[in-house]
Amino acid sequence: MQAGGWGLVAGSALLVGAAVGYLAPVPRKIVASVMAFGAGVLLSAVAFDLIAEARERAGLLPTAVGAAIGAVTYTGCNLFLARRGARHRKRSGTQQPSEAEQGGSGLALALGALLDGVPESVVIGASLLGGGAVSAVTVIAVFISNVPEGLSSAAGMRNAGRSTTYVFGLWGGITLISGLAALAGYTLLAGASAALLAGITALAGGAILTMIADTMIPEAFENAHLLIGLITVAGFLAAFSLSQLG
Repeated sequence: MQAGGWGLVAGSALLVGAAVGYLAPVPRKIVASVMAFGAGVLLSAVAFDLIAEARERAGLLPTAVGAAIGAVTYTGCNLFLARRGARHRKRSGTQQPSEAEQGGSGLALALGALLDGVPESVVIGASLLGGGAVSAVTVIAVFISNVPEGLSSAAGMRNAGRSTTYVFGLWGGITLISGLAALAGYTLLAGASAALLAGITALAGGAILTMIADTMIPEAFENAHLLIGLITVAGFLAAFSLSQLG
């Protein structure tokens, strides 16, 4: 129940961001800035809370193999969905196609959102294994990064003519699935060997890192201003500081 609850907490940020992005006319530069901060937060979480932890548990080889598998798997799924209309699912402008422009793009967008969110939630659940407390850094990092993801994507869906029912049904469903994925990360990986657990953690890290490069950074720099790099570093340092305090 704790695992599922923390997954819901982190996933709920998607719904918060979607509400802001869909209902409020947020300037594109603000969206880009928030996305840059979220990308910096996730980069730090992957480096210091996922990849580093996996290496400490089982060494370099399982970590490298897991991260590579995660990157390849995410890229393959992302290519499949991109060809069906989900390539620009985190873009806040007019890049997203409407259903009239590309049939089936609504389903592809939903599957893309699921693809982006599941690895993060699985890691949250797995962090409870061994009887310890949940990784607060991971939860905070995922929550912070989910706000701009939901905001930017929902703004793009509004511009593509998606209905209110579709947008909030999608992000509400992804929030619930985030909780279930965290629950699965705890229950299915209970009793797993250190090497397997490290590989799964690194796999999620590789998938998240690929997602940052494929979907978050392009939106952050689409309407880049001279402070975008500083904002990304600020997000990175904020998450890094939390990991050190933790």
